[in-house]
Amino acid sequence: MNRIDFSPYRRTMVGFDRLFDMIENQARANAGDKYPPFNIERRSQDGYRITLAVAGFKPGDIDITAQANLLVVKGHKPDEATDGEMLHVGIAQRGFERRFELADYVRVDSADLADGLLVIDLVREVPEAMKPKKVAIGGNKLTVVETGEDTTAAA
Repeated sequence: MNRIDFSPYRRTMVGFDRLFDMIENQARANAGDKYPPFNIERRSQDGYRITLAVAGFKPGDIDITAQANLLVVKGHKPDEATDGEMLHVGIAQRGFERRFELADYVRVDSADLADGLLVIDLVREVPEAMKPKKVAIGGNKLTVVETGEDTTAAA
């Protein structure tokens, strides 16, 4: 198992303990289980897509739970009786649980299941109060101006 040593960073970066712990815990938790396989894609500046290969699962077999900074996808395949005798079972029928740590202000926008692929779209929505702003100085009072607007004034 590859282990990353964060101790040099921990000595010089204050307040990032949660981030380093999260990276170490995620590496430990996902070290062995690779099922189901998945892709993570950046669709735009604030849009992401997670695609999981869940062949054989129906929408009712999958539970998606979004919490603060955590997305949990669980699959439970009920036992199905077959009419004949199975000679080879190569399609995975086991349950699974996948956890994805989400950044602040990332929320689930939609989820869809088609052709054996579960597609979960995520979007980052930063609240207005948290967006960066420029402060323009004018006279005796300060005025908050949205980033990107022209703050130059004629003298």
